[in-house]
Amino acid sequence: MKAKKAKTKTAREGLFPDVLYLNGTILTMAETPCGAEAVATLGDKIVAVGKKAIIRKMAGPATKVVDLAGKTLVSGLNEPHNHFGVYGIYALRMVNLQSPPLGPVTKIKDLIEVLKEKAGKTPKGEWVGGRGYDDTLMAEKKHPTRQDLDQASTLHPIFITHVSGHLSVANSKALEIAGITKDTVEPAGGVIRKDPNTLEPDGVLEEMPAQALVFRHLPPVTMDLRLEGMGLAARDYLQAGVTSCSDAGVVFPGVGNPSEILAYQRAIKEGLVPIRITMMVGVEYLLGPDGRSPSFVTGFGDDCLKIGPAKIIVDGSIQGYTGWLSTPYYVPFRGDSSYRGYPVTAPEKLNRLVLEAHKAGCQIAAHGNGDAAIDAILDAYELAHKKFPRPDSRHRIEHCQMAREDQLDRMAELGVSPSFFASHTYYWGDRHKSIFMGPERAVRISPLKTALKRGIRFTLHSDCPVTPVSPLFCVFAAVNRMTRNGEVLGPEFRLTPEEALRAVTIDAAWQTFDEKIKGSIEVGKLADFTILAENPLSVPPERIKDIGVREVIIAGKSVYKAD
Repeated sequence: MKAKKAKTKTAREGLFPDVLYLNGTILTMAETPCGAEAVATLGDKIVAVGKKAIIRKMAGPATKVVDLAGKTLVSGLNEPHNHFGVYGIYALRMVNLQSPPLGPVTKIKDLIEVLKEKAGKTPKGEWVGGRGYDDTLMAEKKHPTRQDLDQASTLHPIFITHVSGHLSVANSKALEIAGITKDTVEPAGGVIRKDPNTLEPDGVLEEMPAQALVFRHLPPVTMDLRLEGMGLAARDYLQAGVTSCSDAGVVFPGVGNPSEILAYQRAIKEGLVPIRITMMVGVEYLLGPDGRSPSFVTGFGDDCLKIGPAKIIVDGSIQGYTGWLSTPYYVPFRGDSSYRGYPVTAPEKLNRLVLEAHKAGCQIAAHGNGDAAIDAILDAYELAHKKFPRPDSRHRIEHCQMAREDQLDRMAELGVSPSFFASHTYYWGDRHKSIFMGPERAVRISPLKTALKRGIRFTLHSDCPVTPVSPLFCVFAAVNRMTRNGEVLGPEFRLTPEEALRAVTIDAAWQTFDEKIKGSIEVGKLADFTILAENPLSVPPERIKDIGVREVIIAGKSVYKAD
């Protein structure tokens, strides 16, 4: 029997395409390969995918023919968990406190000098902000304190944030403005660290309930600043090849503002942001003032901007010692060999929030790094499904860093979809092995392959600005599982390049219920493409992160082209 020839798939018969893409590698990411050699688009849709000879004949007098010249055309890359809305604001308002190669800080003295320089350019009494310090990468291996920040200035309130975003440090002036003293009652889910000798706050605040005590006193973010920041973010995301992304922190309790949603509407309408945005909205805002009356649910919006999951923070950051584990940290926190972290949202409250959001018809995205947090999330999802059965809810677990094999079994049974922060293996893998998790548990960071073997669909994300935005780096991390020191951490959990690429294209579209309109190069879908200098499926795996983005097309229009 002769093999059937792949047919060229076409749509909109009788109309000439606007653009043809020829002479390159076409990675469709479709379930059924069609031997794609070329693609045709009309308006914002794909109208033909197939053989070059056939598609070339479709050209009309005004059709633009793009010669890919050996480059690779892939379905537009998707960044499924990041903080697009604040990325630009941080860049515009805060100084960079990251360690090399991303920033200048190698010790606390460096951090003080950067803040002192910023304070010197800031009018007396105005706030000075910084972001991205990492205590484990500084020589002292500790967080700066209020006294350290006071060396930068006592005339300015100073507030800086850890690279994870889950801890902050305030100087004495900022603590005074916030009214934080040794008598301040710790909010549920947060910690005000104190000097063991004086019991005075040492300036370090753990998790949003505590951080918000200072956050609420920061200067309000104006609409102009939001729009400028979104324009800056769009520029950087497009350079990374991103055509769609999910903002994982819109209208968060304590720090969020409904104007964030309006800013997205304006930024898209005014052409500042061509990228398709899905907003993960704080569950308490989404459910309304009484906690059970949502004004809108997942899916409200259009192809450019829509409401995505209801977002819940269940624990913190493992590298900040605030992730919630079932067994203690490898190197005890402050000498406490029984310390396991803690829940930011207590299980009882979590169950209630999940139940109400699920009943209302929302998809839910729950942040869970430690395995105890993942247990609590799965328990809440199971309870909600038992009380209000609902097919295909696609509830998510964000980061899902320390998932155990039995938890993967439950995810498969419940239809839960993780979004893995797989770049942890590179950025923190060495320290997870030596400090936080120890050699045995560290190899299990983001157990991608065993999740895949269970039929679990998942995505890969950068959590930008925690790490730089780059879907290709996420693919690199998932394929290689290489640490900064060059060690392969858990080789049995590695993905193939194609499996990893699916997690930032078609599976990322599926995770937001968009698989019918984007995520693969198929007739009738949106004409969103990323053109790469090389094929990520054929280059040496260690080079995937270095592949250049040459052009980005969204809705059939070129929105970025490399110089």
